[in-house]
Amino acid sequence: MVGNLLLRGMLVGIFAGILAFGFARIYGEPQVDRAIAFEEANAQAAGEAPEPEIVSRSTQAGLGLLTGVLVYGAAVGGLFSLVFAYTYGRVSNFGPRGTAALLALAGFVAIVLVPYIKYPANPPSVGNGDTIGARTELYFVMLMVSIAALIAAVALARRLWAQYGAWNATIIAGAAFIIFIALVQYALPPINEVPEKFSADLLWRFRVASLGIHVVLWTTLGLVFGALVERSYGGQLSRPVSKRPAMR
Repeated sequence: MVGNLLLRGMLVGIFAGILAFGFARIYGEPQVDRAIAFEEANAQAAGEAPEPEIVSRSTQAGLGLLTGVLVYGAAVGGLFSLVFAYTYGRVSNFGPRGTAALLALAGFVAIVLVPYIKYPANPPSVGNGDTIGARTELYFVMLMVSIAALIAAVALARRLWAQYGAWNATIIAGAAFIIFIALVQYALPPINEVPEKFSADLLWRFRVASLGIHVVLWTTLGLVFGALVERSYGGQLSRPVSKRPAMR
């Protein structure tokens, strides 16, 4: 059963990756082109020679982007299916569709949105090459803290269910998650390496497009995977017996 779920998760992840690729080509790549043009104009104004193009821009925006998104989608889809197999029936009494949608929302918040709020994506020509190591480390610290905080929040909600009820327990755990994340983001150092003359409109459009790619991928994963599992297995998926009240 888990193996079949894993296969389905990876296939849905690939499908989600295709949709995300289409979104990236339409909304993301034009912003990348504008950022590259800004970088080249600055280099020309400074009298610097253009850097050699190791991989052509067309390959980067086409085959390279497609390959990266498909691999990422398949990996996320596979992990998503494994987490689904573990959490199904343990967190709530939702069916496959509800569980997959809830899991996709939680994954998007913890893996994408929370780190993105603190350290958003930047287009080409933004960022100091000498600080890339430190920036990467800070991003992954925020990512790991976010995932750990979400797991702790779920555990806290389950512990409080019997005493406060599912709804109140969820609100308390959610508030604790938000407060903790806010404190961590305040404590971590900010990173602002945007050039003074860089277009604010371009920066905004790039970041919205970058976030939109993840929205497309996680939304597709949550909706399509849940529907596929429900159609394939119906009521055949077993639910672990839990003595704690389930969230409705």
